[in-house]
Amino acid sequence: MLFHFDMHRAGQMIEAIAAPDNLRLAFLKAAKGKRAHGCVQAFAARMHEEIPALHAEILSGAPRVGQYTFFTIKDPKERLICAAAFRERVLHHAVMNVCEPFFEAYQIHDSYACRAGKGLHAALARAGGFARRFPWHVKMDIRKYFDSIDHETLRGLLARRFKDKKVLAIFNRILSSYQTAPGKGVPIGNLLSQHWANFYLGLFDHWVKETARIIGYVRYMDDFILWHDNRQALKECCAQATAFLRERLRLAVKNNIQLNRGSYGLPFLGFRVYAHTLRLAPRSKRRFVEKLRQYESNHLQGIWSEGELQRHMLPLLEFVKTADSGALRARVITQYGCLS
Repeated sequence: MLFHFDMHRAGQMIEAIAAPDNLRLAFLKAAKGKRAHGCVQAFAARMHEEIPALHAEILSGAPRVGQYTFFTIKDPKERLICAAAFRERVLHHAVMNVCEPFFEAYQIHDSYACRAGKGLHAALARAGGFARRFPWHVKMDIRKYFDSIDHETLRGLLARRFKDKKVLAIFNRILSSYQTAPGKGVPIGNLLSQHWANFYLGLFDHWVKETARIIGYVRYMDDFILWHDNRQALKECCAQATAFLRERLRLAVKNNIQLNRGSYGLPFLGFRVYAHTLRLAPRSKRRFVEKLRQYESNHLQGIWSEGELQRHMLPLLEFVKTADSGALRARVITQYGCLS
């Protein structure tokens, strides 16, 4: 944590966010891997003006926000990405440099997205552990989660964690700059949105652990699984969870609820989790083959150099290596002529 202060002391948090040293650190984080971009170079050239201006705007509780660029990706399903202007991304990092510990303090152990030391591999390992321990599981996820987050509910949850009114004013300003329907939605692609979305379901996490008292539980953003020894008890908990999400968080669970024996495997995060092994899901296998073929084609056509091919191949191979996929990798890589 960059600054040490009492969250309950009025004004202390906003001062930490607005501190010039914090804003310069935020610039470095926002610029990481993007130094060649014109917007980054322009901000850097005007740093002596931008940092004092941001400092003043943050202290006022009314920084400029809402300049978004929209584009669509399909990886694997189509999503509308909303990218904030670079100056606002600096603001987001400045806010999270100070506020992240307070979001983190509310998280339970078994929430795995957007958290240091957690992530996909830890979530899969924990799921495998519960698969060995419990015979039944139910997998659920939220319908159009980011689009469905309720602004009023989120404001209330934030107000319970943060006492600085100017920080809350900045949260509200950013939240109000985007909606998919009146009072609904946060943009996919923004740093604050990711943390808000993870925090929003924290209330549900605490209900699962403290009220429903479910031992076997893993959540990765809006994908979550519950495990139990008893099928009927799990079915009843599933109904209660659906009602809690609807009534307290104004969220709808997708209809594709999967209550099954662990021996059939659990589809989770692009993999299929079994008690003693982890396999690629069929869709992940197809994506692996399609991407590998496209990458090899880019190299053969001279679009990518050898180095560019390797940079793209490494994360692709690391993903599939997480699973028991040695035979698939050997077969496909041999077939298409790529080397790991």
